Amino acid sequence: MKPESIIATRPNKVIYREGDVAIKLFEKGYSAADIFNEAHNHAMVEETGFPVPPLEAVRKIDGQWAIVTKFIEGKTLAQLMEEDPARADAFLERMVEVQVAMHEYASMKLRHLTDKMYERIGLSGLNQATQFELHARLGSLPKNFKLCHGDMNPTNVIITDSGEFYVTDWSHATQGNASADAARTYLLFRLAGHDEQAEKYFTMFCNKTGCSPDYVQKWLPVVAASHLVKGQPVEREFLVRWTNVVEYG
Repeated sequence: MKPESIIATRPNKVIYREGDVAIKLFEKGYSAADIFNEAHNHAMVEETGFPVPPLEAVRKIDGQWAIVTKFIEGKTLAQLMEEDPARADAFLERMVEVQVAMHEYASMKLRHLTDKMYERIGLSGLNQATQFELHARLGSLPKNFKLCHGDMNPTNVIITDSGEFYVTDWSHATQGNASADAARTYLLFRLAGHDEQAEKYFTMFCNKTGCSPDYVQKWLPVVAASHLVKGQPVEREFLVRWTNVVEYG
């Protein structure tokens, strides 16, 4: 791997180009089960026909697991936002359009989002009373069966020179309620400190889908609680505050 071939670096992994493929190389000791789960999710999403970089292989490189996909010529929406800040809102709107289009797809093979959230609330470390309230809240919300990304943000959407899009990083993919997926994206913006962008995203999503803002907000406590399981310690105080089901009732 040459430095000039590196596409992106993220915690516990590096993505680089090798010829006509992109290789996501995980650090040694990274859970093989999680890697194969991500590849499995990717394959199931690819079967739906939604635009994703075609999966090529899962293999070991010098003792490290890697997911190999076809390399897509283009730039992520995050790169485009950085290069042309004046058009940041337009690029954000493009991401919302991609997400809304994704929610028109379905994969009955994927794990259901409600089941995943129910389990994660139980592992969140919150007190039993709060868990009970959150489980009750989750049970009262419609399940639905739409394709959900679980980590939709500008770094995961590639735009080609011809304007086509491809979505990457499917480790959190599920089938479930589109508003839950939107609530997750909103919280991701807030966790990153992009509060203004979060509010713009929220408004765009509701406007494009006709979804009531109050309805999306109903998902915020359960989404925040489910994120506590793998969230960073520095994020915990922020996320716990969002689990208040009374405030967001």
